[in-house]
Amino acid sequence: MVLAVLGLPQQWQLPATLFLGIVLSILFLARRCRSTSRKDRLHLPPSPPGLPILGNLHQMGTLPHRSLWKMAQQHGPVMLLRLGKVPTVVVSSAEGAREVMKTHDADCCSRPDTPGPRRISYGHKDVSFSPYSEQWRERRKILVVEFLSMRRVQNAWYAREAQVDKLIDRLTSNGQQPVFLEDHIFRYMDGIVGTVAFGNIYGTEQFGQTKHFHDVINEAMIARSSFCAEDFFPNALGRLVDHLTGVVSRREHVFREFDAFFETIIEQHLQSTHTTPRNDEDLVDVLIGLTKEHQGSIRFGRDHIKALLTNTFIGSIDTCSVTIVWAMSELIRKPSVLKKVQDEIRTMIGNKERVQPNDLSKLKYLKTVVMETLRLHPALPLLVPRETMRQINISGYDIPANTRLFVNMWAIGRAQLSGIIQRNLTQIGSRARMSASTGHISTLCHLEQAVGCALGLPWE
Repeated sequence: MVLAVLGLPQQWQLPATLFLGIVLSILFLARRCRSTSRKDRLHLPPSPPGLPILGNLHQMGTLPHRSLWKMAQQHGPVMLLRLGKVPTVVVSSAEGAREVMKTHDADCCSRPDTPGPRRISYGHKDVSFSPYSEQWRERRKILVVEFLSMRRVQNAWYAREAQVDKLIDRLTSNGQQPVFLEDHIFRYMDGIVGTVAFGNIYGTEQFGQTKHFHDVINEAMIARSSFCAEDFFPNALGRLVDHLTGVVSRREHVFREFDAFFETIIEQHLQSTHTTPRNDEDLVDVLIGLTKEHQGSIRFGRDHIKALLTNTFIGSIDTCSVTIVWAMSELIRKPSVLKKVQDEIRTMIGNKERVQPNDLSKLKYLKTVVMETLRLHPALPLLVPRETMRQINISGYDIPANTRLFVNMWAIGRAQLSGIIQRNLTQIGSRARMSASTGHISTLCHLEQAVGCALGLPWE
């Protein structure tokens, strides 16, 4: 038909069709051979067998970190999966994770462009979920300088002391009645982060929505960490499946809740900006100032403020709350360990009213408990996925560019410790062992102070 349209005589149409078919077949085979030879030259990680179209998606299960751990026991700590259309490498060893997050951090520090994080981050205007770019580097620098400055850290300590007093009052007011610890710890962390980020005008209790906001945070964590069809089938089919399964509607609900909450906070700050002394500015005041005077490569707007505040809340409140609740749960289940921690804290405090910053380095047993909790119950069993920008080598395997990377912290915490790590373990008492360093020093100190203050109560 095409050849007839081109005006070829009828006697030439059949030979031309055969010739065109042969040429196209040769081109296809040549491309296939070139692609195969390139893969043969690469030393790729081992891959479990998958299904057509789905790849290894059917093997992920309802708890992906556990499923991937079991697969890693069969195929090794670095394995290559095909999740739909997305090539994915899963790292389940401490050595491999160190290469990903330290040795090759500059080559795989980008994030995949997936619909859930894109929406929650206002179109990648945040730090945690955005692909690598010059604008991302500038936003990250602003967040680190403004949120982790010495003045902000000092304010956080004062906020912690105030929130610990409130936490203890709420718990003791229940007497001998059972308490839902997760809600109390959430309110504790919510008060700390909210005060540091939003200043003294903040308090979800003032809005009468503490429980509601807790639910929204949980939904946001689920929306951020759960898989959706469009993550692995970035086409109309993936979008259709997500609409039919309700993923898109739940994501939009979370987005609207966060957006309305942050809009209220910003409006309150705009109304009180003229009365706020420069030294008393909180994070929102600083970010509002950037919308007026920032001269860098990006122009700050309200969406940038909301995206960075979303990072601050989700990254601080939920992760710390989860770890504190797990630590308390494990201690309550192990009365002998709980007593050792309490004895250490009470001995260290002496006649003082509370734990002070310079006491933290001396609480060795408490530090061990916190690190062991982080090992057994990581707040993020699968770290936020990365994407390679260039070809790298991890544990002797070649990882091509544009490959998605998952680090399975849950599996790493359960892997047998190597002889080198075992020789460097610091034993505290007869039953405690210091886990390998996680690198989260600020979080560790924060958790020590929180757990330490809470352990002043008669939990036994």
